[in-house]
Amino acid sequence: MSLLIGALTLGLIFSLIALGVLISFRIFAFPDITADGSSTLGAALAAMLLIHHVNPVIATAAGFVAGFVAGALTGTLATKFKINGLLAGILVMTGLYSVNLHIMGRSNISVQGSSTFATYAERAGLSVIHEHSLHAWGWEISVQEASFLVISFLFVSIVGLVMYVFFQTNLGSAMRATGDNREMIRALGANDENMVILGLAISNGLIALGGALIAQYQGFADVQMGIGMVVWGLASVIIGEALVGTRQLGLSITGAVMGSVLFRLLVAIALRLGLNPNDLKLITALFVFVALITPAALKRIAALKPRSSHA
Repeated sequence: MSLLIGALTLGLIFSLIALGVLISFRIFAFPDITADGSSTLGAALAAMLLIHHVNPVIATAAGFVAGFVAGALTGTLATKFKINGLLAGILVMTGLYSVNLHIMGRSNISVQGSSTFATYAERAGLSVIHEHSLHAWGWEISVQEASFLVISFLFVSIVGLVMYVFFQTNLGSAMRATGDNREMIRALGANDENMVILGLAISNGLIALGGALIAQYQGFADVQMGIGMVVWGLASVIIGEALVGTRQLGLSITGAVMGSVLFRLLVAIALRLGLNPNDLKLITALFVFVALITPAALKRIAALKPRSSHA
């Protein structure tokens, strides 16, 4: 049961990364791989602040702001300096590796013993339940695990709602229009370059926010922890689109969260069945490959059926 609760919690936290990738890849069609560096940036900064006894809310917010700046830098390189978007992301991601090392002072740091959202969740749970464990369907669940799961669900729900409302505003609509047709948005007098910069800033802010929460849930930050985050986020978005069957904004946001949770559950099941942890990145890449080719394959199969019946 602990494995299931942990998978659900991590899936919800990773959904913040999926939402960030949704903005860059789906709304702006921008191949931004800054995520591999900005997720670690959020984790590293939050962890360093936490071990210096900074309030977890402030530490987590600082992680978001750091990611926001990193995304804005990628957008600036791509738009103002006319650097290829993929290369701009590589440049920033590469630079962030050294930045993260400087922030932490070493390759990894532990936040054990510091006040984090995990400890806040446990205190909140104990104040309500007054017991250190729960019993559900014959399984024993720690209050900390259950409380963090509930808080993660509420937090992600709020973020998703805010994101949906934002993209319904004039500014958000202009950002979405920029991703659809830059020429049109320029003709309307809006600055498409600023829209891209802001969009990538928000995207990486969410990704760094996810990294900050991951560090607090797992109890440590590591300079290598961001490797593959783009793949993870993209897989979650694609799986989510397959689940909801549309790219309508509200359902896309919901689908990204669902895809992240389902993807994490699949990984947990694979590990439970004896998958070598060293093969996890390879399996993740295979999952993404299957998710990418399946929609097109299904369309081809559907297109062949009428011909076959006609023949």
